[in-house]
Order: sequence, then C-alpha cells, then structure tokens
Amino acid sequence: MFEQDAEDLYENAPCGYLSTLPDGTIVRINATLLDWLGYARDDVVGRRRFADLLTIGGKIYHETHFAPLLAMQGRISGIALELRAADGSRLPVMVSSVVKDTIIRTVVFDARERRSYEQELLRARRQAERLASTLQQTLLPPSLPDVPGLEIASYYHPASTDQVGGDYYDLFALSDDRWGFFLGDVSGKGADAAVVTSLTRYTMRASATRDPNPVTVLRDLNTALNREFSGPDLRFSTAITGLLVPDSDGFAVTLATGGHPPALLIRADGTAAYQHIPGGQLIGPLRDAYFADIQLRIGPGDALLLYTDGLIEARTAHGRYNEQALLEYTANLAPTTATGLVNELTRLLAGFGSGLDDDTALLALSVPTTHST
Repeated sequence: MFEQDAEDLYENAPCGYLSTLPDGTIVRINATLLDWLGYARDDVVGRRRFADLLTIGGKIYHETHFAPLLAMQGRISGIALELRAADGSRLPVMVSSVVKDTIIRTVVFDARERRSYEQELLRARRQAERLASTLQQTLLPPSLPDVPGLEIASYYHPASTDQVGGDYYDLFALSDDRWGFFLGDVSGKGADAAVVTSLTRYTMRASATRDPNPVTVLRDLNTALNREFSGPDLRFSTAITGLLVPDSDGFAVTLATGGHPPALLIRADGTAAYQHIPGGQLIGPLRDAYFADIQLRIGPGDALLLYTDGLIEARTAHGRYNEQALLEYTANLAPTTATGLVNELTRLLAGFGSGLDDDTALLALSVPTTHST
C-alpha cells in the first residue's frame, strides 16, 4: 500500500520528475511532466535525452552552462529553462538537478505563473518609472530664462528612475533688471518628497516676487514648512537662494543659505573658493530659524556653482568625494563658463557609477568674457 501511494505521489506530483543517464538519456519521467509536454511515455523513455525536450536556446544554455556546472558541483538548482512541448509550444520551467550514483535526478517546476507575475511586475515598474519621470519634470523648470549678459546651465541626475527625488532649482525674472534663483534638497523620496518640493518651489518664487531679499525668502519658506510638516511627520529642506542685479560688466549677487553646502565661485584669474555664509540653519524644523546673507560680485570670466550634496557625498575607490576634492577639481577648470562647468561635472558624476546613490542637481551662472548690454 505504501509503495502504491509513493508511486502515485511520484506520478501525479504538482511538479515534473525525470531521471536521466550521464549522457542525458531519459530513463524515467512522471505523468505530470508528460502531461505538460503532451508526450506518451514510450515516446520519451529510452528514446530522448533531456536536452531534446528543450528549445534551441535552452539546449545551448544546457550544453554550455547547465551540464558543465552539474558535472563539477554534483547539483544545481533554480535554473530557468524553456521546454518545447509536442505541439511546438514553449513551457517556461525552473529546473533543479542532483547527481546520485550514475543517475541524474531532476525536478521541474512550471514557471508560467511566475513568468506572468514577473512580466506584470516589469510592466508595473516601467509604469512607475514613467509616472515618476513625469512628476519629476513638473517639479523642475522646463527651461531657464535668458538673462542678458549671463550664461546659465543646469543639470539634474536622479538616483533612482522609479522614485521622485527631492532636489530642486529655479531661476526666474523678478523685474526687468533683477532675477531670483535657488537650489535645494528636501528630505525624503517619492511622493512625500514631491509634495514638499512642490510647496518649497512655489513658496520661494511667490516670496521672492513680494520681497526679493534672499533672507526673507528663506524665512517665508521656513514658516511654510514648519507650519505644514512639524510634529511626527517632520519634513525639512536645505536651500541656497540668491538675487542677481546687473552692474557695469557683471552682476551683484546676494546669497543666503539654509543648511546647504556653500556656493563655489570660480574666478577668471584661475582661483576657486567656497562662499561660506555664517549661520543658516535647516529650513523647517525650527519655528524661528536663523538665516544670513553675503554680498559678492561675478564679472567677466567668473562662474558661480550651486549644487546639492549628492555631488560631494558620492562614493569613490578612495572614500567619499568631498568639498575639498570638488574645490581642487573646479580650480583646475578655471577660468570656465557655466556650460563648460556643468559639462565637466556631468562627466565627473558619470564616472562615479554606482557610487552616486543620491539625487544631484547643479545650477551654474557665469559672465561671458565679452559682455555687452
């Protein structure tokens, strides 16, 4: 009775079983696998090798990978193959084999549902990537305005294709002779970050329109984030914002920062220096955060770089890329232009490969060496 039950279990198991000789000749196969393939037992046992049941691609993989690994290791598991049924249809399967004495015992699992699930998962992921890309585009300016006497370049690198990042930037006219700009990074990723980013961008633009003082802009943003996202659902941002006013052959710049890496000024004389601003707390957590500003000027051949921390926190073979490394890198580019600077930094970012695991935004401004009003 026990032997009959065991035989019935073997023949009608929810998976396929077969036994083969070292040359692949099938010596035993269960009814389940025969039913999947549409073969009679006499058509298979002693007449076909396991490789004969595979598609052309499956045969190539079996001969070049599956069989050699099995011979070396004595067992192999979880290998995806395709069987060809008697009617020519294809059956995706997961195969595991073990060598016992001179017999290779193989178990075969139907992977049709798994493949369908994986394909559905792939479709869902691609849709999520499309949605994330569309949403990300709404959070970044489609283009930046032309400012007479100023070259502008920007770049955005998302760390993930299926998540909305928290980096943002913008440059916009406040009047005929004044322009506001900012660049920043909100906490978090995904839809939550998108909500904060959207509020941040529109708050800063609206504030600058009312009062272009960069410190006032940051205070207004701090008030908005503290009001909307304080408590257990804390959200915050870092940002650097500025005001551009043209002068004789360049621009007077007012910069203010809230917890953000300092801007980098690359001079026409070949020097480069960070523009540190005293104070400048994170934007959002504190009701009465402190912000300060500095004044500087960019003239012909000068370039001003704003960036998010993804650039200076990338992993390299020698550790984290940092502010000192960025300073030395950009100093070697001086003098440069906004476009040239962003192009070089884009190549630098690409060289980080998988070491670049955070979103990165760049905004560069420069005054051409030949300037006319």
